[in-house]
Amino acid sequence: MLEASQCAPILIVLHQEHSTPGRVGRLLLERGHSLDIRRPRYGDPLPETLAGHAGAIIFGGPMSANDEDDFIKAEIDWIGVPLRENKPYLGLCLGAQMLARHLGARVWEHPDGRAEIGYYPLLPTEAGTALSRIWGVPWPTHVYHWHREGFDCPSGAEMLATGDDFPTQAIRAGQAAYGLQFHPEVTHAMICRWTVRAAERLAMPGAQDRARQIEGRFLYDPQVSLWLDQFLDHWLETPGRTDLAA
Repeated sequence: MLEASQCAPILIVLHQEHSTPGRVGRLLLERGHSLDIRRPRYGDPLPETLAGHAGAIIFGGPMSANDEDDFIKAEIDWIGVPLRENKPYLGLCLGAQMLARHLGARVWEHPDGRAEIGYYPLLPTEAGTALSRIWGVPWPTHVYHWHREGFDCPSGAEMLATGDDFPTQAIRAGQAAYGLQFHPEVTHAMICRWTVRAAERLAMPGAQDRARQIEGRFLYDPQVSLWLDQFLDHWLETPGRTDLAA
């Protein structure tokens, strides 16, 4: 692990006033990275280059990548910065859908109005399985979701994992950009908060009730935690970083 002085900050893009980067933020801090948290929705600018950052993560939010808000369009356009500079980019849920939109793919609602809210199976593709061997950890069998829109795999990107109602679950674009439809960052406190503050969404077709989600966390989160720990190490080692020790 690098000394803290050798680690450039990670750009963190959040979409609500009280959102946090959850477990992902904690793991990055443990690796010596500071977090440069920006909320473009509330007027924070995004950097013109990631030369001073080790990578960037765009998190989820209740809005849609299809919305016409200026900050949504700006974030989608901005994803071109890490792609051009080959810097590590990670999109989680909305951030993955924004990556797909940037690359010309469709973001869509389920034709039957279904949602994925809770823990659902994750099925790695051949490409995803090959990567997991490099990472040294298998993909989790179930992951946590909170969304009612999905996205198509963009042309030129690799499908790494699939699911049932929303087939595109994980993609890689180039060597450094990943999009995950699920939420590996969630903590127990976040699940409790989301299921209370947005309880009306639990009535959507396909959504799991609060008790089932809590049960799912105890069943599946240890595996998600192990996977995320290894994934972040390999994501941070992607070509394009400039803060690695020689």
